[in-house]
Amino acid sequence: MRELSEQEIVRREKLQNIENPYPERYEINYELHEAAELEDGTTGVRVAGRIILMRKMGKMSFLTIGDIHGKIQISVKMDMIGEEAYQQFKSNYDLGDFIGVEGEVFTTHTGEKTVRADSITFLGKALKPLPEKFHGIEDIETIYRERYLDLIMNDDAKKKFVFRSKFIREIRNYLDEAGYMEIETPILNNKASGATARPFITHHNALDIDLYLRIAPETYLKRAVVGGINKVFEIARCFRNEGIDATHLQDFTMIEGYCAYYNYKDNMKFLREMLQHIIEKLFGTLIITVGDKQVDLGGEWPSVSFRDLILQYGNIDINEYNTKELLLQKIYDEKIEIDSDTPLEDLGYGNLVDQLYKKVARPNVVNPIFLTEHPISLSPLARANDDNPEITDRFQLIINGAEIINAYSELVDPQEQERRLEVQAALKAEGDEEAMPMDHEYISAMEVGMPPISGWGMGIDRVVQLLTNADNIKDVVMFPLMRPLNIENKDSE
Repeated sequence: MRELSEQEIVRREKLQNIENPYPERYEINYELHEAAELEDGTTGVRVAGRIILMRKMGKMSFLTIGDIHGKIQISVKMDMIGEEAYQQFKSNYDLGDFIGVEGEVFTTHTGEKTVRADSITFLGKALKPLPEKFHGIEDIETIYRERYLDLIMNDDAKKKFVFRSKFIREIRNYLDEAGYMEIETPILNNKASGATARPFITHHNALDIDLYLRIAPETYLKRAVVGGINKVFEIARCFRNEGIDATHLQDFTMIEGYCAYYNYKDNMKFLREMLQHIIEKLFGTLIITVGDKQVDLGGEWPSVSFRDLILQYGNIDINEYNTKELLLQKIYDEKIEIDSDTPLEDLGYGNLVDQLYKKVARPNVVNPIFLTEHPISLSPLARANDDNPEITDRFQLIINGAEIINAYSELVDPQEQERRLEVQAALKAEGDEEAMPMDHEYISAMEVGMPPISGWGMGIDRVVQLLTNADNIKDVVMFPLMRPLNIENKDSE
């Protein structure tokens, strides 16, 4: 059994002195942030929260209770709540405990909005003490493993997660106003389709079959368009068994949307206007700070081709080095070191171009651009360009070196789709783990008939990371996956 600290022992002893330390409910009539806006003299105010600051004195004490949305100071006087209740408070209430307060609002001479308590009610005991330093938790391991402490102690963390919630709500509102319907698609799939990525594999015991965790909801959302839902979207948890870094997680939240009769240029305009509307509403400006840079999200966003961006920053012309063998040799000749989960020799041409772009070009982008003209082998579900069938009608929104949105005019020709997936399946058989498998069920849906479609996907975690100026994507994921502590302990034995 875990050995208790001295403070934990004392808190458990105090628990015995409280008649009902875990009551069923407490009726409030104001949230804390609402009470902090009330006029002086408002009576009958009932609020509740966790004690996050406390100064116990002789016959009058001050404490602050808080939650993720706000906090308010409480004045506790012996002659207001009674001597017995006041002594109980002084003897048995600790930082971290939950209390309910009823009283009148006033403002102290220092200008702090306060509730003068007529009564206080104990609502829950914290058996562990809060961290000593009120300025916040600084240990990254603790922040990610014990996010509840981060939320209690760090105002910056509270702001990030409140912002994330508001951002998602504003996206939903915008799409709803634009006539989009939100649906849900399967997380467990027979095929690892919808994107080029290495999948997670699991086993379904009842059916005795292996399944893949969803890489993307794309092929199911397109099935919905086949079914007559012309504007459709999903906020989806997705899983890609790839590397971890400051902007990538294996399990992440993305939003995908599809609109019948749109092409990719229609979506460029729609998504720019959507993001500008939401960001200006939430920030009051379109100029945001990212690290030590000012990023301007206003105005039109320029389009830059894949070829031109790589040529600009890597001095390699992918039109000249237009096969896997030529490009791979050029990368070796230029001594460009590329980190890839899959050996470069096993990648197809499109994925090789993508790895080169991510290494030499993407990190140099600051203000938003639409990256266009992707190689067709990199986009097996995208429509080929009418004038140049070697590239696709696709764009990625890049801001400050991060891919924020991926979008394209969808391939709706089932015969061409089947041919491309056969190429992808061959690449997969040759060792390209990010290539897509053949998906006959999706082809069958396409054969029923598809209208022109343009679709897009946006990583919620990554765009929130950008907009909140977070150093690591884990900073905006409330409970990121961590290696279990028992494994670390076992390894150290």
